[in-house]
Amino acid sequence: MSTGSTPADRAAAAATASAVDMERFDLRRFIDALGADEVVRFAGPTDLADAASLMEGNPKVVLLERPAGESVPLAGNVAGSRKRLATAFGTTPDKLLGEVLRRLGKKGELVEVAGDAAPVQQVVLTGDQCDFTKLPIHLQHGLDGAPYVSASIDFVVDPNTGWTNVGVRRLMLRGRRTAGIDLVAPSDLRAIYIDHASRGERLPIAFAVGTHPIDHVAATMRIPTDELALIAALRDAPLGVVKCVTNDLRVPADAQFILEGYLDERGHVEPEGPYGEFLGYYGGVKLNPVFHLTAITHRRDPVFQTATISGRTMANTDTSQLCALRTEATVWRALEVAVREVKAVYANPATGGMFNVRIALQQRVPGEARNAIAAVFSCLANVKHVFVVDPDIDIFSDEQMEWALATRFQADTNLVLQDRMRAMPLDPSLAGSHYTAKAGFDMTLPFLRPGQARSIEHVVPAPPTYDGARFASLGAALEDGPKTFAALMAATGTRDGREIVRWIEDTGASRAIGRDKEGRYQFE
Repeated sequence: MSTGSTPADRAAAAATASAVDMERFDLRRFIDALGADEVVRFAGPTDLADAASLMEGNPKVVLLERPAGESVPLAGNVAGSRKRLATAFGTTPDKLLGEVLRRLGKKGELVEVAGDAAPVQQVVLTGDQCDFTKLPIHLQHGLDGAPYVSASIDFVVDPNTGWTNVGVRRLMLRGRRTAGIDLVAPSDLRAIYIDHASRGERLPIAFAVGTHPIDHVAATMRIPTDELALIAALRDAPLGVVKCVTNDLRVPADAQFILEGYLDERGHVEPEGPYGEFLGYYGGVKLNPVFHLTAITHRRDPVFQTATISGRTMANTDTSQLCALRTEATVWRALEVAVREVKAVYANPATGGMFNVRIALQQRVPGEARNAIAAVFSCLANVKHVFVVDPDIDIFSDEQMEWALATRFQADTNLVLQDRMRAMPLDPSLAGSHYTAKAGFDMTLPFLRPGQARSIEHVVPAPPTYDGARFASLGAALEDGPKTFAALMAATGTRDGREIVRWIEDTGASRAIGRDKEGRYQFE
């Protein structure tokens, strides 16, 4: 195995890398730490034909320990729940976005690792030794064009900046060492590839398969920076990187597999697809570039990884959960400059993690809810519907969101519509249009200016509390001023209340007791 460096270089790199924990972000370690409540294991031989059915709609990680009776396990649905993503970041689901945003504000550190110190290069296969069909790659959906590598993170260098661009792209097997790659949607990788193809040049590229969920979160982000460093920032730890064996790309040294190769110079020329897409429908056959495999490197005891993507249970898929977190981070950053006091952001994974966005907002001035809606419309082409609520609504609760929509929204005054905006091409509702319409739902209560009190019709009922002032008698309590019935109970410390009803009746015979517009009892 050659790493393209001298013995002295490798020794220096190994010394530097000794401070990097090469096992902390190992996929196998992450799965093993989850426990039986989060992982379902199939110990015996499992036909690859059954892999998709076992993962469909499954809320847990699915680990096939002997797919096709072979020794390399296949893991799927690793990132398919917010709870597991939160576990990856060492936090809880409600604090996940805040932790991601905190880490995005940090600078990531990269540490060069020699090949002989990189777990992902413990086994190196090149030439005829590398073969897609010797990996546990399975057919995921009934109409897919072929088995797909679906959990692959791609790495290329942008020649204009020198930065490593990182993304998530699928690979449709075409043969032992060729695959189609989806490069139709606008992206940095598409622009870099088209630039190379226009000059008749191949584009070196590498794919990591079998990575920690944090790496997948980083790969979905769209932030202008060296995205290898972005992985390190989100890990909140130095990232060991190793040079590929057949090109000069740097990749995570602790991945399970690296698939090295290049996109050929012919451009978008070969049919790729159909494929079950992340919106829950099929994408059709498209012309796309061809990836040529030149090396497979992997750990001695690797786990291959597949991503759950499509179907009727979108909230349980890797892609929806990852897209949701990316959407939330992008929306939050846009709202930071548009409005004052954002309390929470949630992208519902059941909508692919991008079409429907919920925002809890404390309005400081009239119109901020609409400003928030406008900001979200423009920050992401994929967002179609924005729901803004007051901070008392739990945006993670479908039940509370439905209640807010039913009781705090009027379509003729609270609906914000915008047409002819940039569309997500895969949206089947477009019916061929290049534009989309977006809708914002202002589900906030009427704005209160300082000193204004909310009318009782807008106050949410809750069980009574009895922490009001104590008085010597009920009469003394009413002499002090109007009181709610609960305040009268608190006045004497009663734990019953029926005796107060009797007192009101008896006392009212000699001294009038009335009620104010708030319904509080008072002496007339």
